[in-house]
Amino acid sequence: MPICTKNDLPAKAILENENIFVMNEERSSHQDIRPLNIAIVNLMPLKEDTELHLLRMLSNTPLQVNVTFLAIKSHISKNTSLSHLNQFYETIYDVEDQFFDGMIITGAPIELMEFEEVDYWPEICHIMEWSKTHVTSTLHLCWGAQAGLYYHYGIQKRTLDHKVFGVYAHKVYHRRVPLVRGFDDYFMAPHSRNTESISEEIRHNKELLTLADSNEVGTFLVMNGDGSQIFMMGHPEYDRMTLDKEYKRDLAKGLDIRMPVNYYPEDNPEKRPVMQWRGHANTLYTNWLNYYVYQATPYIFLGKETK
Repeated sequence: MPICTKNDLPAKAILENENIFVMNEERSSHQDIRPLNIAIVNLMPLKEDTELHLLRMLSNTPLQVNVTFLAIKSHISKNTSLSHLNQFYETIYDVEDQFFDGMIITGAPIELMEFEEVDYWPEICHIMEWSKTHVTSTLHLCWGAQAGLYYHYGIQKRTLDHKVFGVYAHKVYHRRVPLVRGFDDYFMAPHSRNTESISEEIRHNKELLTLADSNEVGTFLVMNGDGSQIFMMGHPEYDRMTLDKEYKRDLAKGLDIRMPVNYYPEDNPEKRPVMQWRGHANTLYTNWLNYYVYQATPYIFLGKETK
């Protein structure tokens, strides 16, 4: 089933070219099915890239997914045009009387700042508090995961000696938990971050369950008891060339950036990176939509509440 977005979203044409079914608002309004309503709080500077990455992940399911993109009102984006934001984005204050089946809070390149130093931290706190009563399950990504663990559970973060950058192996735990159903014992996923939530604090918190981690880069996937809050430290939604673009961008700026680990064949940045994480990424997002968003959301139909 399709992704439903606003008609002129630039990512729509790219997805259709990849043979992904994307439905416009007018057509979706005539469908006699219950769609999932997903809000995406997009904090990334290159918002159009993130839109495309996440819509790909949400498309691998038989469910119809209606997507609402949310931008931060208290922060002016420097890398996305105001016309794009005005046309395709709402703010939390536009939708706070609505209820969503799921929500995604993305990462942001502000991890070296303390949470309270971020200019839009109060608005992020407002969104996360609102999610407790208006969203069935919230998926937090990278900085969004660190922020969510800090806000909801008081888990601190720390700065790493060097940037975690590349594609790393992770071990799966608690394989009967539906979020990791269908996973192999180990799976690969991309990372790009300078900080980490403190794994010891996560493990000692009785409300949290670690589902995957890495000997090299620490905790990867964490959830609370009912799956209403899920935290993912990496970027399995990244496409093949995302780390390549970041690496070459930083090199061009003269920054001290290490080559991404386990990414280029023979560590040769002139060779096409190997895609080695897409299968588990698709499984993860499909499991989230199916088991924690769709099946967990009460639905009122003909006066009867079903699940």
